[in-house]
Amino acid sequence: MSRHVLAIDTATPAVTAAIVRCGRRLVDHMQVLAERVTLDARGHAERLTPNVLAALTEAALTVADLDAVVVGCGPGPFTGLRVGMATAAAYGHALDLPVYGVCSLDAIGGQTDGETLVVTDARRREVYWARYRDGVRIAGPAVNAPADVDPGAAGAVAGSPAQAALFDLPRRGPAYPAPTGLVAAVADWSRPPAPLVPCYLRRPDAKPSIR
Repeated sequence: MSRHVLAIDTATPAVTAAIVRCGRRLVDHMQVLAERVTLDARGHAERLTPNVLAALTEAALTVADLDAVVVGCGPGPFTGLRVGMATAAAYGHALDLPVYGVCSLDAIGGQTDGETLVVTDARRREVYWARYRDGVRIAGPAVNAPADVDPGAAGAVAGSPAQAALFDLPRRGPAYPAPTGLVAAVADWSRPPAPLVPCYLRRPDAKPSIR
């Protein structure tokens, strides 16, 4: 019996919403039925819901046909990350669906072979990064200036194009979190999902005033 999963990620400038059809164990025979990706680093709130609805329409499904939601929980900028996670939680609450949070970098690195460095834009002239060996994370996630990132034995770099270009390594894998990567990153579909916890890796820029 196939199941339909709504995959969402807003941890990078790519505002991603997709419908993934899976087999009985969910990771079996994954097929992306529809995908909407909008590159807009400042437009997560405006772009995400239209992308979800467009993906559902293209897949000829409604929200009632969904069986689960998967959302990237970062690392990523504070505002964008909250948009995706809040939207995923809202769908889960309204439709009584399980909502699984995953590391957004895993949705990139999990799609790679060999030893690979994955980087995305952390702003402030820094990058979020993690290293993978045959799709399994072996270091990170962390945030550092590019010069302070240890690529280890990585033979290639994947992730955001502008940040990947800062490393003298061949390019490999997806530039942004992939829908199938988000679904495959769920550790255990047989258990109830853990509460969603954002991975910021540093404090938000905005701070409350002290009186």
